[in-house]
Amino acid sequence: MPKTIKPMPTPEQSGPLDAETLGKFIRARRTQSGLGIHEAAAFCGVAVDTLTKIETARGDVKLSSILTVCRMLGIRLMVEPWEG
Repeated sequence: MPKTIKPMPTPEQSGPLDAETLGKFIRARRTQSGLGIHEAAAFCGVAVDTLTKIETARGDVKLSSILTVCRMLGIRLMVEPWEG
């Protein structure tokens, strides 16, 4: 019997985005999509260890892997112009 995935709530964001908050957004999106960590890693084309590191903000992960996971899960990141 497959494990039931409990959807996590979408986190609140206040202030600049950091690794921990991005990880919470990714985990929320994955669980809301009904994907386990193994299924999501396979779908995104990354190792389970990589996805775990992204979601928990522990360890170094290549930016390209983070962007791939976001794109595959439908998370849109934006860069805002700065004044200067």
